[in-house]
Amino acid sequence: MTQPRAADGMLVALDIDGTLMSFDGTISPAVRQGVAALVEAGAHVVLATGRSVVSTVPVAHDLGIDTGWAITSNGAVTVRLDPSLEGGYELTETITFDPEPALRVLSLELPDALYAVEDLGRGFLVSAPFPDGELGGDHQVVSFDELCAAPSTRVVIRSPQSTPEEFHALVERVGLHEVSYAVGWTAWLDLTPGGVSKGSALEELRRALGVEPFATVAMGDGSNDLEMLRWAARGVAMGHAPESLLAVADEVTGTIDDDGAAAVLRGVLSGVQ
Repeated sequence: MTQPRAADGMLVALDIDGTLMSFDGTISPAVRQGVAALVEAGAHVVLATGRSVVSTVPVAHDLGIDTGWAITSNGAVTVRLDPSLEGGYELTETITFDPEPALRVLSLELPDALYAVEDLGRGFLVSAPFPDGELGGDHQVVSFDELCAAPSTRVVIRSPQSTPEEFHALVERVGLHEVSYAVGWTAWLDLTPGGVSKGSALEELRRALGVEPFATVAMGDGSNDLEMLRWAARGVAMGHAPESLLAVADEVTGTIDDDGAAAVLRGVLSGVQ
């Protein structure tokens, strides 16, 4: 008879950029050890990110998470990881929306911005080249009409001349009520299907896995982590997170420079041993 492991029945949801991974793309040895220890202890360690699937799966594999689940595109795409599958994964849930209304109104307000629509499993269709490293996968420059043509899981707007505060005001002014949105650290706006978030996708996964609500932990650093931290029984914000995230967190750890995620991962494990 197989003996239960210490963290069996736990779901630990982890943002990637700014939480597990520094802004220069580095994952510290302490974070790697913390993730590996939780996986070994039997926890469902789930990467929950705004990244597309093509740039999430390599991070999961790099962390040794070859089997399990990931939430990508800010909750619009759920992925099952399995080394026996082609590419090591399959899409189990995909939620799309018609990007045209949002793209049309935003292009009138921000004619010089860069626009990208997720091309699921491949990369992005873009209005013009994005800076290197900002979007994963392959990029194909297409006409604006082509950007608007097909249902999508995620739309990205990059406007260097706009501040995050201006993005928030813009969304309120133009009334993008049919989509969910998250403003990044820089002049970056993510749009996903209305009502979809990391939190909503994680709740679906929690129910499917049979994890009790009290056995959930989430950690993140950005505005797209708000719903996720509210969802978790223990929601942890990184120390450099914006005030809006700090306000909803159950606790705050160190910054990415302080390796704050590692301390939380160690604490989660010690709490179940």
